[in-house]
Formats: sequence, structure tokens, C-alpha cells
Amino acid sequence: MSPARTDHDARRRDVSEAVWQVLAEHGFAGLTLRAVAAAMGASTGLVTHYFAGKRELIAHALDILEVRTQQRPRLKAPAIGLPTLRTHMLNILPLTSEGAAMNRIWVGSWDVALSDPALFTAQATRYERIRAGLCAAIEDAQRLGELPARADAQRLATTALSFTHGLVVQALFAPERFPAEHQIELVDGFLVTLRRSAG
Repeated sequence: MSPARTDHDARRRDVSEAVWQVLAEHGFAGLTLRAVAAAMGASTGLVTHYFAGKRELIAHALDILEVRTQQRPRLKAPAIGLPTLRTHMLNILPLTSEGAAMNRIWVGSWDVALSDPALFTAQATRYERIRAGLCAAIEDAQRLGELPARADAQRLATTALSFTHGLVVQALFAPERFPAEHQIELVDGFLVTLRRSAG
């Protein structure tokens, strides 16, 4: 690899770290080319070498957020079926300070994604993937007899994700009322209700 290519890759990593720093401190509302340049101690011109405008910057920020979300420490499911569904739901919630920070950024991304068709599509696809993961766990639970086989797995997955995201919003706005242990209790209660309603 040529030195020039190595320098370019290193600089792009520096830009990505600066984008993440701005996101973590100011959210999408504060994400601008100038803010990223300031975080790097560089000129705005250097940042525009990587991003033609605000939309490209936001798209890159969403990519970084997705990668960071996947790489953060996660709970491991002890078994397939309902334990996996429970673990998926818990891994979405703001149970730690890092999880809360990540969720604040995700919630902040909704506004920009809703206002841009391409970003909207990317976010919609992401939520389809999450629902698919929940649905797979539910189908395993049905095969194991933990949930009735006649229940609509996709509908249950949508219900589970709706509950989880609603809990995320409440926990972010009232963290003192929704500490980690209470969020976990609510998820366990939801799963009990899910089994009853699905039956």
C-alpha cells in the first residue's frame, strides 16, 4: 500500500472519530462540517474533501452509529426462543450509560431520516432487520412450544419492537423513573403478557 493511500485512510479514520465526537456531544442537531472540522482542529476545507455537504455527512454519521451499535458490549442469549427474544429487547434498551448515550443519538437521528428519502429508506431497512431478528426468535419460541404456533410471528415481533422503543423513549426522558432494573422488570412483564395474549 502506498504511503499516500495509508495517509488517506488514516485521515478518514480521524474524520470519522471527529464525526462521532460531535455526535456524542451535540447529537445530529449539532453535526455540521464546521463542528467536525473544529473537533479535528482542522479547516472546514479538509472536511469537505470527504463530504460534499451536510447530507453526506449525516449518511456517514448514521453508518458510524450503526457500526458502533453493533460493536458495543451486548448480552448473550442463554438459549433460543423466548430467552433470545428477551435478550434482543434488553440489548436495545438504555440499561447502561453507554446504552443511553447511543439511544439518545439514535432518537436524534429520526428527524433527519424522516426528512430525507434516501436516509428514510436506510433507516426503514434497519428497523426491518431488527424486526426480522425478533421474528426469528419468536418462531423459535413457537417451535419450542413457548408461544402458540398459530400466533402471527411478524405481528408479535412488531408488538415487541413497539414496546421496546416506547420504553427507550420513556427511559431517556425520565431516567430516574426507569432505572435499568425497572426496564428489565417491564420487559419480563411484557413477555408474560405476550405469552398470554398470543395464547
